[in-house]
Amino acid sequence: MSEKYTAISWNRQKKIYDAIVWSGVAAYILIFVGLGSFLQSSATAETLLIRAFGTCALLLLHIVLIIGPLCRLSPKFLPLLYNRRHLGVTVFFVGAIHAALSIFQFHALGDLNPFVSILVSNTRFGSVADFPFQILGLLALIILFLMAATSHDFWLKNLTAPVWKTLHTLVYVAYALLIGHVALGVLQAETSPVLTAFLGFGLVLVVGAHLVSAFKESGADKEASSSEEFIEACRVEEIPEKRACVRTIAGERVAIFKYEGKISAVSNVCQHQNGPLGEGRITGGCITCPWHGFQYLPETGASPPPFTEKVPTFNVKVADGKVYVHKKPNRAGTRVEPAEID
Repeated sequence: MSEKYTAISWNRQKKIYDAIVWSGVAAYILIFVGLGSFLQSSATAETLLIRAFGTCALLLLHIVLIIGPLCRLSPKFLPLLYNRRHLGVTVFFVGAIHAALSIFQFHALGDLNPFVSILVSNTRFGSVADFPFQILGLLALIILFLMAATSHDFWLKNLTAPVWKTLHTLVYVAYALLIGHVALGVLQAETSPVLTAFLGFGLVLVVGAHLVSAFKESGADKEASSSEEFIEACRVEEIPEKRACVRTIAGERVAIFKYEGKISAVSNVCQHQNGPLGEGRITGGCITCPWHGFQYLPETGASPPPFTEKVPTFNVKVADGKVYVHKKPNRAGTRVEPAEID
């Protein structure tokens, strides 16, 4: 988090992260090509490299997609989330190398422009066996490019969080396109069941992780209801010191924080990337998002100056050891006097 948008600089942690990722990519490519040349002596170096970069990109994309659900299941995985965008950009670059090698080998030596050749060389969309699977891969790569190009916080700020988030949820569309690209492409001619098994396992892992994390979070979506303006949300002792209890009130998740003998409530959604503020803690007097460290004052829901992010606040009161939260959120950044704990 920074006051101004400047050229990207890598701190020590990010440098170590990127070094590990790219070392892993290099090791994977070398091992894949080495084993491939040993097991399939008839395969050309170009073919092995195409397969190596393609499978590496798909493997990394699976890792990207399960990081979010894993973090919802356990905070131990949060360090992976901090640099997830670095991993996503790596997926694009590895996939782009795969695409460049494929286009050169199959489309660059003809009379047509290579990209035109991809679109017109095969139009048998009604055939499963001869489906133009390369178009699916091209569409997925375009989506990954848009995500990589807008990964910096500059775009998050200027596109606005809802638009940026919508754009980046297209990663699931890209994933579906890549599953189709592989299933209708290489698997059509693959005699070994190994690749099919790995692809099926990865699909089950991604879908299963999302379903399990959604089931875990469904408890927080059990809405507290009342005909009164103030709704009983929880008991004071349910909230750990400088942490939060998350409740759904009037259709919105609310993070109710306890700190220094006081209670404050804000929207659970961080304005940076919709991170769960209720899973964070109060540090230095500020609610700190567990995803990327964005901070908000619990009394106002506003980031400390010079930052300008704001989240809605809620009026709260405490009576007989119970916390009551008003149904209607206040305007983002509105100061609300904290409720004192008896």
